[in-house]
Amino acid sequence: MNPAQDAFAALRYRDFSIVTINQFCLTLAILIQEIIVAFSLYQITKDPLTLGLIGLAEAIPFIALSLWGGYFADKFNKQVIMKICLFFSFPLPLVLWYLFYSFDHGNIGIGTLSWGIYAVIFGLGTIRGFYNPSATSLKPFLIPRELYANGATWTTIGWQSGVIIGPMLGGFMLAGLGRETSLLLVAGLLFICFILINLLKNRSFPVLEQNNLWDSLSEGFRFIWKTKIVLWAISLDLVSVLFGGVVALLPIFAADILKVGPEGLGYLRAAPSIGALITMIALTKFPPTHHAWRNMLFAVAGFGVFTIVFAFSSNVWLSLFALAMTGACDSISVVVRQTILQVYPPENMRGRVAAVNGMFVSSSNELGAFESGLAAKYLGTITATLFGGCMTMAVVAFCWFKTSDLFKVDITKGHEDHH
Repeated sequence: MNPAQDAFAALRYRDFSIVTINQFCLTLAILIQEIIVAFSLYQITKDPLTLGLIGLAEAIPFIALSLWGGYFADKFNKQVIMKICLFFSFPLPLVLWYLFYSFDHGNIGIGTLSWGIYAVIFGLGTIRGFYNPSATSLKPFLIPRELYANGATWTTIGWQSGVIIGPMLGGFMLAGLGRETSLLLVAGLLFICFILINLLKNRSFPVLEQNNLWDSLSEGFRFIWKTKIVLWAISLDLVSVLFGGVVALLPIFAADILKVGPEGLGYLRAAPSIGALITMIALTKFPPTHHAWRNMLFAVAGFGVFTIVFAFSSNVWLSLFALAMTGACDSISVVVRQTILQVYPPENMRGRVAAVNGMFVSSSNELGAFESGLAAKYLGTITATLFGGCMTMAVVAFCWFKTSDLFKVDITKGHEDHH
């Protein structure tokens, strides 16, 4: 079968499959933990800002360390870095378990509980700062170049499946098994991830010639700055996620606006990913890389529109539909952006470009959570969500006028210089 027509082409490579399964389990673990922690802390404090501060606690170390993480990913063995990170991550849910246990038994107060949780999340952000650039830049070494778009789609399917099942499972586990048992199971999942990465074949990578950290990082920044399509793709995603994300506020919608409890929160949190996964499956057959830039702008605009629909909705089914559509739109822009980031950077720069992208895009999720929590506290939850949707639309309009020359670019070819 022609690899171009084979939807499963990338998965026929053993190590790529292991990394995809690992990503699924890791996403599952982190999101089950996120649901448990966010819902429990909001129930205890009733303060929207606590939800924002969880995001901030993860964003600070992640932003501070991502560039170092990218440098390390290009300088040392990516697989060894991933093993070390996973080894240190699986005790973290056990610390959370201990904090909630102590609070429930009256040994610590709300203040100590909150700060303890922020400290654990800070630790998770630190680990992610090193883990993410290595994991992202490893994938192109596992499959041939012509399968990058197929690989990007499967990577995202693995991740999105975790993002769907994780929150729903988290909601049900919290309601059915209780907080403590659920956190022990999260630790078990993280241990499985550690074992999976140890199953990969040992391999060596192109070595980074540039020994000076700052020179090497500025090389990554310069590449992004001069490659217009990479720069705009990262910027567009950053701003829309910073303002458009409603995910951090979902515990408030679940508890106070739609009144659906922890299981309902699981469904709300999973809805964007269900929309994304259905779209992703379609994209394995109909990749959005033809007229890529136009498709990306339409997708981000759709994300803004459905965020506004969600803000106005008081019906749980309409809310779920609107969230699913934000995920569908987001997944199109993710596939376009991932393809751009795999095709354009030279091989020995991928770790640093992945780190810069990760630093901006992933941290904008967490900073977006902080912005949402802050806005919800002072503007009200619904106004904060509306503001986010409108800002996303404004950003797309600005990009549309500033990047008309990118509509003609064929991203499957790559390496052309588009100033």
